[in-house]
Amino acid sequence: MRRVGVFICHCGTNIAANVDVKRVVEAVKDYPEVAFATDYQFMCSLPGQDLIKSAIAEHHLDRVVVASCTPRLHEPTFRKAVADGGLNPYLFEMANIREQCAWVHAGDKERATAKAIDLVRMAVAKVKKHAPLTPSSIPVRHRLLVIGAGIAGMQTALDVADAGYEVVLLDREPTIGGKMVMLDKTFPTLDCSA
Repeated sequence: MRRVGVFICHCGTNIAANVDVKRVVEAVKDYPEVAFATDYQFMCSLPGQDLIKSAIAEHHLDRVVVASCTPRLHEPTFRKAVADGGLNPYLFEMANIREQCAWVHAGDKERATAKAIDLVRMAVAKVKKHAPLTPSSIPVRHRLLVIGAGIAGMQTALDVADAGYEVVLLDREPTIGGKMVMLDKTFPTLDCSA
């Protein structure tokens, strides 16, 4: 059985002005496998991150959901807090209740709160299915394949080779040059193309 911790951010008044944060906490704390649910003014602040870390240890959490602003802004912050708390950073999910609830339903607190509850419940359901991951790296061979040995392909191959990379030039014809070999003179110098 999972032990999910849910952390809801007020984001000052960005979220709290249009979402009843306390009601969201009350709604999700009894959700199956939620072991801990709380709210905090600024979850991304150092005290907010410390709250996540200490709750992981104190409540033996094995998954974390943070409902706050956009993951684009603070997902790395919360992943680091989860990792610092002793969990795999990929056992974390984020619900964007600022942009998707508070801002789009400004003036309709009931609707924004109901949607926030739904988003947090979906994040909890999703995080329960997460598996721990480990970052890996794959060695890259610095070699380029250029398909087409026309003028553009040859110039590309030369530019990449001049940059110090190995280049393989491939064409379906037995000779290089593409359409260039069909011309007798080239602009602007009117040189012989052959």
